[in-house]
Order: sequence, then C-alpha cells, then structure tokens
Amino acid sequence: MLRTRVITAAILFVAFFCALFYLPPVAWLLFVTAVLAVAAWEWGALMRLGGMTRIALSLLLAVLCAGIGILQPAAVGLGTESEFRAAAWRLGAWFFLPATFFWVAIVPVWLNKRWSLATPVLGLGTGLLLLMPAWLALLQLRQAGPTLLLAVMMIVWLADTGAYFAGRRFGKHKLAPAISPGKTWEGAIGGGIAVVAYGFLMSSKLPAVLTENSLLLLLLLVAVTAISIIGDLFESLLKRQAGLKDSSAILPGHGGMLDRIDSLTSTLPFVAMIWLMATSR
Repeated sequence: MLRTRVITAAILFVAFFCALFYLPPVAWLLFVTAVLAVAAWEWGALMRLGGMTRIALSLLLAVLCAGIGILQPAAVGLGTESEFRAAAWRLGAWFFLPATFFWVAIVPVWLNKRWSLATPVLGLGTGLLLLMPAWLALLQLRQAGPTLLLAVMMIVWLADTGAYFAGRRFGKHKLAPAISPGKTWEGAIGGGIAVVAYGFLMSSKLPAVLTENSLLLLLLLVAVTAISIIGDLFESLLKRQAGLKDSSAILPGHGGMLDRIDSLTSTLPFVAMIWLMATSR
C-alpha cells in the first residue's frame, strides 16, 4: 500500500509540475478543467447520485468552464498581460468573494450543525461554489506566475504535513472527533506554525502591501491555515455522511481527486482574492 501511494504521488507531482511550468495557457486551462471535472464527478458521489447523473454533473462543470473561457478569455489568462490585469479582478470578485464568505462564515456553522446535502439543488449549488472558484484561482494564480501558484500550494501541503507530525507527537485534544477523529488541536497549531514560518521566510516574494505590516501577514497566514483545515473537515463530513472512505478510487493509494484537493478548494480562492486585491493597488 505504501509503495503504491509513493508511486502515485511521484507520478502526480511530475505530471502537475510539467503541466504547471510547461503547458501554454490554453492547454493549462484544459488541464485544470479536466482535474475539476473529475472532482465534480466525485462530488456527485457525495450527493449520492447515480452513475449517469454524475457524468452529467462533470460535463456541466466542463461546459461552464469552457463558456467562461470563451466569454472572458483575458480573465483566465488567454490574453496579454495588460488585458489579464484589467479583467482578472472583474471576474474574480464574482467567484472569490462568495467563496470566501462560504468558507469563513457558512462552513464553520455547517460543520457544527452537521448539515447534509439534503436536496439536489443544495448539492449542486454547493458543488459549483466549491469547485468553480478553485478552477478560476488555479488559472489566475498561474497567470501571475507558476512559481507563485506552486508556493501557494506549498502552504497547504505544509499545513497538512505540520499538522500530521505535530498531531502524532503532541496530539491529545481532538479537533472534531465526530467528523475526523485523527485531527487534534495540537496538530492544527503545528500546521499553523509551519505555515507562518514558511510565509515569513518567503515574504520577500510577496507584494509589499502584505509584508509592510508583520501583524497583517501573520493574521493572513493563520487565516489560510484555518481555511485549509476547514476545507479538509468539510469533505470529511460529507464523505462520512455518504458512507464513503474516499471520494473515489481513481488515484491508487490516495483515493480520489477531491481527497487530494479538498484543502485547496477552500484555500486557493481566498489566496487569489488577497493577491488580486494587493496587486491592484
């Protein structure tokens, strides 16, 4: 099992790295759309949909992404740099502001109340709110620079890694035992410390408006860590309610695509929003 997991992780990283740094904008858009379409198909399982309906949900997301690319090419990185800067926030605001509100204000209550995807309309709306902003964030942050996007994703990976090791070493107090029994407050703090250390180490690469105030940078890094954990817990809750261990078995040793990007779906829109606001000043 460990060997399979390591091999799959290596293949995924090489594929993602090559796509991130070497694909032209149109191919990157297609790549990201394919990834999110798979995630939409898995989301259908959390909604307890049948096979054909899940495929239809995946195709719906792909069509929506294609439509945005056709109607707003500059905003998704298919134009010049000057066109992108002018169009990115106009489109991004419609995606990132609702997504941030959802993760910061709605999901914590959802986790506390343990709501379920009670109706198809709620499931569809939640799925689109979860996946579409992440799709746009992947496009816009990559347009701002492949290294930037990789650095942002490193924040999520460090939060997970720091939480894992701190939780194993010091974990005593359960964070959300009814949702994810393995997570602890000590682990969450350890993940936060790792993210803060990384953020200040990389501060020279950030817009000056984010680094000229150390307290502001600290608060943003803590917020990113918290939102990352919330994204992970949210998918864990929905999988538990659907009676699933993993969102699918498409990635041997790792489960499904949603299992790999759950924290990114919550974190990337927030980071993209902060980045666009900082660079538009």
